[in-house]
Amino acid sequence: MAKHILIVDDDALMRRSLAFNLEQAGFHANTADSAESALSQVRLEKPDLVLLDINLPGMDGLDAMHQLKDQFDVPVIFLTARRRELDEALGLELGGDDYITKPFDFNVLVAHIKAVLRRFDRTAVSADSVTKEPLVIGSMVVDPQSHAVTIEGKPVELPRREFDLLHALALQPGKVFTVDELLGTVWGAEFVGQPQVVYVHIRWLREKIEQIASSPQRILTVRGVGYKLVPEAF
Repeated sequence: MAKHILIVDDDALMRRSLAFNLEQAGFHANTADSAESALSQVRLEKPDLVLLDINLPGMDGLDAMHQLKDQFDVPVIFLTARRRELDEALGLELGGDDYITKPFDFNVLVAHIKAVLRRFDRTAVSADSVTKEPLVIGSMVVDPQSHAVTIEGKPVELPRREFDLLHALALQPGKVFTVDELLGTVWGAEFVGQPQVVYVHIRWLREKIEQIASSPQRILTVRGVGYKLVPEAF
């Protein structure tokens, strides 16, 4: 079945051109001219990937990214005409999957799309290849089969990428993982060398699973090495 791509851009010519060319390349393409319209479409039919312009009328692409990740767990590639370094920093803060700067070659865009889809599918396959038994670390239970986390019996909602990161740590409690090991396992080899991705997601996890995020008792930093997950020491 053709992968479903949602194109979100306020430039009508860009939308039509991308949709036509993606259909010619074997994808199924839909378009939206605003973040609000895109979110409404995703609620009705979740795409396999979203191409998201940052500069949008109303809600901008960065705000839309936050909702797409938290609510729908869909991979997103930013389309941007802004300075690349700035957008990468902002995008990584929100969990972006990739970036391409306008103007771009269509074949390059297709290569980016296929790489992100492979990486996203590979993460799901990797999760299926390991134990499905719930993992118990102190008062926290990580259940890969139901994609659920509970602490002292209370559910903790995590987007996919944060869950995958926590699950990777929980598979070997007490083991110190380097940042590159976590990048390779959770995001894929293409992200190795981008440590800020891990730093941001570790911070988000701590905000959700620690009593005091600034004084973590579960996800510990081993200075100069990486991170490990341990039973809380309250």
